[in-house]
Amino acid sequence: MTRRLLATLALALATTPALAAWDIAQLMAELARNPGGEALFTEKKYIALLDKPVVSSGQMRYTAPDYLEKRTLLPRPERLLLDKDAITIERGKQKFTLRLTDQPEILAFADSIRGTLSGNRQALERNYALHLSGSRDNWTLNLSPSNPRIAEVVTRITIGGSRQQVRSVEYIQTDGDRAVMKIDPVAEPR
Repeated sequence: MTRRLLATLALALATTPALAAWDIAQLMAELARNPGGEALFTEKKYIALLDKPVVSSGQMRYTAPDYLEKRTLLPRPERLLLDKDAITIERGKQKFTLRLTDQPEILAFADSIRGTLSGNRQALERNYALHLSGSRDNWTLNLSPSNPRIAEVVTRITIGGSRQQVRSVEYIQTDGDRAVMKIDPVAEPR
């Protein structure tokens, strides 16, 4: 190759933004553009006291920035609703609601999900150190608790996705139990 061609190639590579490394700021911007939607989920909970995982499935609905509903259909109906500063859980005829501001550990857990879905880096960094790997089309975001109270319960949260879609969430607890959720977005009717 001639020197001129090498110089032109080097200049093109140095000034091409498409070749910039995929980073947390880019991921958060991508996620922030997602207005929400509906998805199906399957969750497996691996509990040390049990021989096999507890499997549940159902539907989820997210509306940016702070509404998330998880409706478990199998093995038994349950509804979990995160709406602004409250969490509501319904099982059968039982229903209870907590204000998240009164429960900092639950708020940190809620922020790990809603912060990721809404691309709210500040919400995530209040309680977690963030580490991103992969590419725009296949990324993994690891959340390691930086808050000592959260670190007493959670070892790590790993969230995987593609572009602005979260596709999996794994929670690893300090006692060794873990939960793995696979998420499949439901296509909007055209």
